[in-house]
Amino acid sequence: MRQGFHSHSHSHRGGAMAGALILLLPLLFPCLFTPFSHALPSVLSEWNTPKPRHSRLLKSALQRQTSDEQQAELWMPLAQRGWKPCVRSDSSSTVLPEKSQGYIQVFLDGGLNQQRMGICDAVALAKILNATLIIPHLEVNPVWQDSSTFMDIFDVDHFINVLKDDISIIKEVPDEYFWSTREYYATAIRATRVKTAPVHASANWYLDNVLPLLQSYGIAAIAPFSHRLAFDNMPEDIQRLRCKVNFQALVFVPHIRAVGDALVSRLRNPPTRSEVDSSKYIKAVADSKDKRGTGKFVVLHLRFDKDMAAHSACDFGGGKAEKLALAKYRQVIWQGRVLNSQFTDEELRSQGRCPLTPEEIGLLLAALGFDNSTRLYLASHKVYGGEARISTLRNLFPLMEDKKSLASSEERAQIKGKASLLAAVDYYVSMHSDIFISASPGNMHNAVVGHRTYENKKTIRPNMALLGQLFLNKSLTWPEFREAIVEGHKSRQGLLKLRKPEQSIYTYPAPDCMCNA
Repeated sequence: MRQGFHSHSHSHRGGAMAGALILLLPLLFPCLFTPFSHALPSVLSEWNTPKPRHSRLLKSALQRQTSDEQQAELWMPLAQRGWKPCVRSDSSSTVLPEKSQGYIQVFLDGGLNQQRMGICDAVALAKILNATLIIPHLEVNPVWQDSSTFMDIFDVDHFINVLKDDISIIKEVPDEYFWSTREYYATAIRATRVKTAPVHASANWYLDNVLPLLQSYGIAAIAPFSHRLAFDNMPEDIQRLRCKVNFQALVFVPHIRAVGDALVSRLRNPPTRSEVDSSKYIKAVADSKDKRGTGKFVVLHLRFDKDMAAHSACDFGGGKAEKLALAKYRQVIWQGRVLNSQFTDEELRSQGRCPLTPEEIGLLLAALGFDNSTRLYLASHKVYGGEARISTLRNLFPLMEDKKSLASSEERAQIKGKASLLAAVDYYVSMHSDIFISASPGNMHNAVVGHRTYENKKTIRPNMALLGQLFLNKSLTWPEFREAIVEGHKSRQGLLKLRKPEQSIYTYPAPDCMCNA
């Protein structure tokens, strides 16, 4: 009996040790476990919660006081700046030719905002070629693994109706071209696929290289297409058409707008807990629109995800574990390649090339005059380091909200696990906020800043180089930091900047999309 017991005991311990070894194998030999290696960075980063890097400034910021005069100036809407939206095409150019040259397909990669710009360019290209546009195909993003289609995100009937006088648009590939699918082009080189379009190609490049395909085969598929149409040397009617698509034709599907409206209403008029829990809350919001507008709120796009952190080559204070995690992620995703790797962390910061951490963007907002009663909406995908990384920002702004804290479980169920739909809700809320600020430049920043410029809404653009230099100076007092921040951001709170050559029409809509009033 005893022998049996010992045998069972040894067997149990052996099984436990084997189980532990199996659990440790992915950590000891991550290259053998590719799926796990994608999750490895976030696992490692949690082992070493980063401490505040600017504790002296943070201590003062937590005790800050702002005058009523400072608050009034901060929240004051922008004055009219002598420019107004101007996207109508000339009447002479709105007559559609009787015969289309053929069908154009485009395949758009990247996130929601990069795809949005590609859609605008696709409409412009269809106009240039006198082609019929098939609703663009949105590629599955390799990072977020989101398979949302154009029709899942944008109101397709509105899109077609707004542009009906400019180009012909159809929802699906015609029956005679049933073979022209993404899978078809992925399997081999095809005569009807264009994969050589240079970045920012001219209108003439497409007339020379794509129009003959349309005339020969009746269809052409361009993949990749993101950033493949130039911003300069375009006819005025083509530029105005791109603006019309971006600012009039592209609206989100009704359920995204409904969730967005509900979040905006709750930010302006904080609901009671029982209201948030009610599945009928969206209807209640729709029935009480007259109560909106009483409170103000800021949207903060905190662009601090794992991709951004890994790609920047900067140090974010997470110690050896974080450095190892980011190095591993770079190896898995980009075979070790990284931006700016030839510079030291100090050089990158002084040049403004490091993404702002939640702590640093919190200190910027505090120095600008936002107090701890400010309602802040966090528009972001997953923040690298999770809640531990956000906690400092939350201490500075306790009334900080996001989709999870504001939306009911029923509302969240409609967009859960879909990065593009989540981004669409954030974009919608960002466009309805009193002030928008992005922690680091990127496609979301560019798209929202351009759209808010077009609608004359206030946006604060962080002075990245100034902030990098200030955060490197560890002897700086809070009054010195605050004075430098206020002075360095006077011209970065909604000042309209005219587009320069090669700059994006979607980030700088004047003068192409706007008329001098």
